Amino acid sequence: MQMFRRFLGAAAALLIMAPAAFAQQTAHVIDKSALDQAVQQRVSQEQADRQAVRDFLHNPAVKDVAARAGLPLARAEAGVSTLQGDELHQIAAQARAVDDQLVGGSTIVISATTIIIVLLVVILIVALT
Repeated sequence: MQMFRRFLGAAAALLIMAPAAFAQQTAHVIDKSALDQAVQQRVSQEQADRQAVRDFLHNPAVKDVAARAGLPLARAEAGVSTLQGDELHQIAAQARAVDDQLVGGSTIVISATTIIIVLLVVILIVALT
């Protein structure tokens, strides 16, 4: 009986230790270069989004609308660097959409929708800072 207990104890110890030894030998789900590339892509996207919002704020039509509404563009521009994640992406998408509408030639026709979007973007940036 004593021999059986020793054998059972040794077998149990081996079974407990074996998964830990095999776990150390398995490959990682994602390698370091893929992780670095994903991080770099995220940083590049955020920089592009911030630049889109800054370009939008420098548009003369946007400056004119903000001045007429009494909104401080300097404060909005300072707040661009604090935006991140989904907020930044949504505001940049709106800024790109309005920029696409504003680019068109020598005459600019600003619809009520465009003015509302411009004001919302500026208000969001000012409110988030």
